[in-house]
Amino acid sequence: MTITRIEPGPRMSQAVIHGDTIYLAGQVGAPGESVAEQTRTALAEVEALLAQAGSSKAQLLMATIWLADMADFEEMNGVWDAWIADVAPPARATGEARLASPDYKVEIIIIAARG
Repeated sequence: MTITRIEPGPRMSQAVIHGDTIYLAGQVGAPGESVAEQTRTALAEVEALLAQAGSSKAQLLMATIWLADMADFEEMNGVWDAWIADVAPPARATGEARLASPDYKVEIIIIAARG
């Protein structure tokens, strides 16, 4: 089975397609943005990568969301809930973790189906 990589770099690819499954790298917002802004930015990147892979948010299977601080759960959910409102929601897990930079407040990792 063919493996297709989207935006490959020396360390990672932004997306990998294997069969009809798409795996996205963690998407983050810009340093200095609020949690809501970082969530919106990350979700826009998710949508762009899914489009490149021949999919959309309607095909989401699983979302893993990491927050630098669980106190930001409601702020992030406000953006997520509006974004996902027009499609069936995926399975989802949210947890707290130290992210790659203290400037990142949210990271979103997606697995989706093609088609």
